[in-house]
Amino acid sequence: MKKELLIGPIASALIAYAASFAPSAQAADIPAAVPAAAGGESGAFAPGTRITEAYARMVARNAYFWAWPMVNTWNRRLAFERVPEPGLAGGAMPVAPLNRLAMLTDYVDPAERLVACPNQDVVYGAGIAALDKSPVVIQVPDFGKRFWVYQVVDLRTDSVANLGAMYGTKPGFYLLAGPDWHGEVPKGIAGVFRSTTQTAFVIPRVFQDDTPADHAAIQASLGSIDMYPLAMYDGTMKTHDWRQLRAFPLPAHAGGGHGESRLVYPERFFDELPAVLKDAPPRAGEAARYAEVLSVIAAARNNPALKEALIDEAKRTEEEMIDPLLQFRNYGIALAGNWSTQTNGAQFGDDYFTRTAVAKSNIFVNKPVETRYFYLDLDAAGARLDGAKRYTVTFAKGALPPVRGFWSLTLYDQYHFFAPNPIGRYSVGTRNLELKPNPDGSLTVYIQADEPTDPQQRANWLPAPRSGAFSLMLRAYWPDEAVASGAWTPPPAIALQ
Repeated sequence: MKKELLIGPIASALIAYAASFAPSAQAADIPAAVPAAAGGESGAFAPGTRITEAYARMVARNAYFWAWPMVNTWNRRLAFERVPEPGLAGGAMPVAPLNRLAMLTDYVDPAERLVACPNQDVVYGAGIAALDKSPVVIQVPDFGKRFWVYQVVDLRTDSVANLGAMYGTKPGFYLLAGPDWHGEVPKGIAGVFRSTTQTAFVIPRVFQDDTPADHAAIQASLGSIDMYPLAMYDGTMKTHDWRQLRAFPLPAHAGGGHGESRLVYPERFFDELPAVLKDAPPRAGEAARYAEVLSVIAAARNNPALKEALIDEAKRTEEEMIDPLLQFRNYGIALAGNWSTQTNGAQFGDDYFTRTAVAKSNIFVNKPVETRYFYLDLDAAGARLDGAKRYTVTFAKGALPPVRGFWSLTLYDQYHFFAPNPIGRYSVGTRNLELKPNPDGSLTVYIQADEPTDPQQRANWLPAPRSGAFSLMLRAYWPDEAVASGAWTPPPAIALQ
């Protein structure tokens, strides 16, 4: 039971921390007592049990790490709860009241800072289902042969529904219910999915070519994407003109500087955690983990010194363990050419390390069958990618990413957002119909700050910032078996002299 509290991927960090920690004399001499209200659960302390500050810090450090993705998603729910109607947060990102949805009608605004690692391959939508209030109906229009997928994840960021081209999903109405719902499914519902938590995030993604013609062609299907409470279901497809959405200003505190808007605050993390854990019932094997941290939180309620220790530990964990995970090179499976990947996106299970790493660096990834992600911070020689240099990435003839959907290579700045550039190009791939192959049939992408003078190179130019670190991400949507098996991996980034 105790061993499961030190999960493998972060055990060494916790052990090193425990070895270096010296509790104060006051904490050692006057342990905090756990109130009776905290006892009675499997794994919780008996009422009146005294605990030391050192122990509380250890529990806090562990809990802050594994619960970070849930608190992040929970605070997105609280933000959506305040939205008066479907609209655009900061004029850029779709937001809606709980159990409703909003859609963009074009690629995401490059200035958005609400979700790290956006892409300009798809048209996004977003909605948060509060399943403790009501099940929701999700509308799927007829997308024809166009690539599409609705990502539906629980509070943990694990997928709870299969809706997309790769699943052969038919147009129609689909019901999403919470873990405790036992109501009647009405006629006309094509399928039922059940979330493991009361909160779920629904993110439609619909592919769009980078042409005015395709932008016009996609609008009809976008207008029939929707989500609403079960009581609103009447068997008819509701439509919207999403181009009429209002823009809502972001609150002053929402800005994260150059990085993602802050959603996890160490100062209030342990005040928020009980509600988060109530929303997300423990998975198999997690009951003791839940009970332990709730007992420590209960002990801190009437002990200001212990409460301050939890806050201090949260701040330290954020800085020492969470912040480094923004860098792709600090997690994942190492591949040739200094690329890396993860193979359990949106189905993390007990892999708390990768779940939190992905939540920090590029939250809300799709399942591998929907999209495989490849990450690159370093060039072929192992040096950090830097805007002061020039690079090439060359796909051999016949070795473009093998996909049934589409692929893209996106450049992000050091904060994992788009780097401004004079031609407004942030990725290259399937949507760029103007890409030009080399005479031998290979395809070279030119990554540099200065515009190439050669017309062929310019057609394949992925602009980089003039200085500073940057990263690359290759997305393979609806990947073929060669991607899934690892037989295909991306080519390296070669620094030019």
